[in-house]
Amino acid sequence: MDNKRSKVQKRMDMPMVGVGVFVRKDDKYLFAMRLGSHGAGEYQVPGGHVEYFESLEDCAKNEVIEETGLTITNVQKLCFFEDMFTKEKLHYITIYLIADYVSGEVNGKVPNPEPEKHSEWKWYDLNCLPEPIWVSTRDAVKILLSKKQKIIFKFWKLCLFYS
Repeated sequence: MDNKRSKVQKRMDMPMVGVGVFVRKDDKYLFAMRLGSHGAGEYQVPGGHVEYFESLEDCAKNEVIEETGLTITNVQKLCFFEDMFTKEKLHYITIYLIADYVSGEVNGKVPNPEPEKHSEWKWYDLNCLPEPIWVSTRDAVKILLSKKQKIIFKFWKLCLFYS
């Protein structure tokens, strides 16, 4: 883990760019409840702010390691959302990515190196997620589910064509 990542300075005159990472293992995805910060009390995937000159893939890998201790591979772009929170004076562009779990579980559990920021990390089926889910994460889940259905439908059509 790179401990030299800079602290994010929130500027009120421009949007912040963040990533959310759908970490996949055995067709389940990693979620935890946010604690004590923006989005507290809502379930989210691992993620954070993109640093200056950090690629989206590197950001995804770094944030997942920092928040969970897990390593990931096969990072792919999924979708993005713009969220404006006028009460908090926050404006975010959040890019959601999907990646495959590689390693890092300890005795079958996901580590939680930042327990002050998240509840315990757990694997969930996309059709049986805990509530409440962060608003843009919920919308990204819908997109992820629709992509999976399209892939299954394409495979089914291909099977029919060749049978």
